[in-house]
Amino acid sequence: MAREEPLLAPRPSSDGSSIRNEEEEFALLTGERTAQRAEKQRGWKFWREIGLFAWALLATVLVIVLAVVYQHKPAEIHGPSHDSKNITWGPGGKPTGKRNVIFMVSDGMGPTSLSLTRSFRQYKEDLPIDDILVLDQHYIGTSRTRSSSSLVTDSAAGATAFSCGRKSYNSAISVTPDHAPCGTVLEAAALAGYKTGLVVTTRLTDATPACFAAHANLRSYEDLIAAQEVGEHPLGRVVDLMLGGGRCHFLPKSQQGSCRGDDHDLINVAGKNGFGYIDDRAGFDSLKGGDNVSLPLLGLFAGGDIPYEIDRRTQNEIYPSLEEMTRTALKALSKATEDSEQGFFIMIEGSRIDHAGHGNDPAAQVHEVLAYDKAFAAALEFVENDSTPGVIVSTSDHETGGLAAARQLHKSYPEYLWLPSVLDKASHSGEYLAARLSEYLSGSGKDGKDSAKRDWVRKNLVKDGLGITDSSDAEIEALIHPEPGVGPSYVFADMISRRAQVGWSTHGHSGILPLGTDSLHLANSNIGVDVNIYASSSKDAWPLVGNNENTDVGAFLADYLDLDVNNVTKLLQDTKTGLFQSYDWMGDRLGLNFHSEGLDTYHGDFRKRSEDDCGCGATH
Repeated sequence: MAREEPLLAPRPSSDGSSIRNEEEEFALLTGERTAQRAEKQRGWKFWREIGLFAWALLATVLVIVLAVVYQHKPAEIHGPSHDSKNITWGPGGKPTGKRNVIFMVSDGMGPTSLSLTRSFRQYKEDLPIDDILVLDQHYIGTSRTRSSSSLVTDSAAGATAFSCGRKSYNSAISVTPDHAPCGTVLEAAALAGYKTGLVVTTRLTDATPACFAAHANLRSYEDLIAAQEVGEHPLGRVVDLMLGGGRCHFLPKSQQGSCRGDDHDLINVAGKNGFGYIDDRAGFDSLKGGDNVSLPLLGLFAGGDIPYEIDRRTQNEIYPSLEEMTRTALKALSKATEDSEQGFFIMIEGSRIDHAGHGNDPAAQVHEVLAYDKAFAAALEFVENDSTPGVIVSTSDHETGGLAAARQLHKSYPEYLWLPSVLDKASHSGEYLAARLSEYLSGSGKDGKDSAKRDWVRKNLVKDGLGITDSSDAEIEALIHPEPGVGPSYVFADMISRRAQVGWSTHGHSGILPLGTDSLHLANSNIGVDVNIYASSSKDAWPLVGNNENTDVGAFLADYLDLDVNNVTKLLQDTKTGLFQSYDWMGDRLGLNFHSEGLDTYHGDFRKRSEDDCGCGATH
């Protein structure tokens, strides 16, 4: 007969019920009370719970400590290994021994510039999506960019943060908001026995290089800046090597090619202060990549800015590239410090990334970023192979243009794409094509019929220069008969931006909306966004890992070389002259109404600011 199951199945016992069952069984067998045993069981259970709680608390504290330590540990760099040269860290966390600093500035390059350029390169060279830029492999943090006078900095205030480690107003050249000079890392390096250098693709008198070797109340005082750079400076000559453009500010007014307001011959002054001078490709080639350089050296390869890389590559016999100048400068400074107890400090700038942003020219932009990436790679190669330890830090002063790698062309639902193939077809910048157009309209096409002009522009500039074959009559008309304030260079750039579906939130220096543009044409096209920081080694640049103020970058440069920038500031501030104890050598002081510190507020003048020029000047 089958065994009958109980009406109620046995219920599993808990830990507590098992103890209870043992107590009941003990009582039945012995007839004794179980209170004492139960008390012991409860005591054991109590202390077990206390022990488990203590262990959990200890484990939690340990996890928190490890998390804090990990958070402050330098981020590991992905990609090729560029390890530290085992620099000895001295008291106070500063390195000791001979060392070099290579500080690189990608003027106007924001995070989207990298995204745009990376995708363009992958398309152009048929690379996989994980083939990234050299810069991408060395990302360590970000930098906050505001100035003392605005949430949106310009290059002058941005570079002052790097050079002096201080916030200042837009347009200030290493001058504090109270119009006093602040010592720079380059000046401090020179006084400490380091060799120093500046390499740029814009004018050597432009804001970024100026902030390391000069002091001026306004960035527009370029004639004064040029004089200080060649030695007419309270501290004497502080720069050993300068390569870039801006020759017109060094030539006397009476000489062809000058843009000075006086007859001061700074090439002659430079010679008296020991500078060798070169001004063309032949002179640059004679340097033999840095093996044949006698310092100090001044190299001015263009009257103004060196052409955009997209245009320079077809004029290589005239202008050296940023990569070439970087390699030459580093080799020259290394040789000059071979037998010295001190190394060198150099600032290298990819200057015209900023200009491409102001011009809303995506074709020029990607080639400028690629040129900068090559210069960064050249600097990495130098650091890896040079016998002296060193660090490379690369960052931007701000982003320019409000670049977006997508653009809504119509009111209908947007397409999620942008087209790098459009940029690949462009062989020149809008700036270059606008210059050619001006030459044509003032030369062979001057007296021609409009129909002939349209045909010439459509074929020789739009098709051959931009690779565009579907230009509209309205676009060609805007080039031949431009509206006031809307230069042809912007029209060329807008044509290619729209077809590539690349967007910009701000433009150049005009208040006019060309060709039905969907964005306000603002006077200042810098953007208040955080920018990236890159380094040769996160171990050497560990204080910059994570999010930083731009002044933290300046502080790190001085700390790494153990420089006393405050002492330089004191020396400079002891130069007051005149009845009112002012710094006359920095140029005219700004008016009382000039806003140098504190953020502005909205004044209810939107319409007026939309229609009129802001009066702030063309600042980058």
